[in-house]
Amino acid sequence: MTMATNLNLFDQFLMPKLLGMSLLIPAMLLTTTLIYNPQDRWLSNPSTTLQSWLIAKATKQIMTPVNKPGHNWALMLMSLLTMLLLNNLLGLLPYTFTPTTQLSMNMALALPLWLATVLVGLRNKPASSLAHLLPEGTPTPLIPILILIETISLLIRPIALAVRLTANLTAGHLLMHLISTTALNLMTTSTLLAGLTLAILTPLMLLEIAVAMIQAYVFTLLLSLYLQENV
Repeated sequence: MTMATNLNLFDQFLMPKLLGMSLLIPAMLLTTTLIYNPQDRWLSNPSTTLQSWLIAKATKQIMTPVNKPGHNWALMLMSLLTMLLLNNLLGLLPYTFTPTTQLSMNMALALPLWLATVLVGLRNKPASSLAHLLPEGTPTPLIPILILIETISLLIRPIALAVRLTANLTAGHLLMHLISTTALNLMTTSTLLAGLTLAILTPLMLLEIAVAMIQAYVFTLLLSLYLQENV
C-alpha cells in the first residue's frame, strides 16, 4: 500500500508520451503560443503593451550587472526567462505537466548556456578567466588545493542551476498534492479539518506562484552573472 501511494504521488512528474514518443518538447513549445506576435494592428493592444513593458523591465533588471559586450545575450536570456516563467506557471494548473520539474531538461538548458559563458571568457580574455582559479596572494603550498577547489566549484555551477530549479518546483508540487489529498480524505470524517486544510492550501498556492516566478528569474540572473565574469 505504501509503495503504491508513493508511486501515485510521483506519477505527476512522469513524462507524458503519445504512441511511445515523449511530449516534453511539444509541452515546452506550447508556451510560445501565449506570446503575442507584435504586428502593426496590435500596437495599441493593452495586452501587448503590458507584455512589452514587463519584458523591458525584466531586460533592464537582468542586464544591468552585465557589461556592454554581454548585451548581445539579452535576447537569448529574455527568451529563456519567458520560457521558464510560462512553463513554471502553467505547470500549476490542474491536470498539466510541468517540463521544468525534469532534471534532464533543466540540465540540457543549464549546461550549454554555462559552457557558452565559459568559452566566451576563454576566447575574449583567457588570462583573466584562468586567473579566477587561483586567488592573488595564495601561499605556494596551497596552490594545487585551491586550483582543485575552484575548478570543482566552477564545474558544479550548471548542476546547481538545474537542481535548484528542479528541487524547488518538485517540492512545491508534492506539498500541494499532499495537502489537497489530505483535505479530500478528511471531508468524509471531519468537515472542519478539511476546511482548515483547504485554507492552508490557498496561501500555499500563492506561494508556489511566487516561487515559480522567482526560480525562473534566479536561473536567468545567475546565468547573466556568470556571463559578467567572462565579458
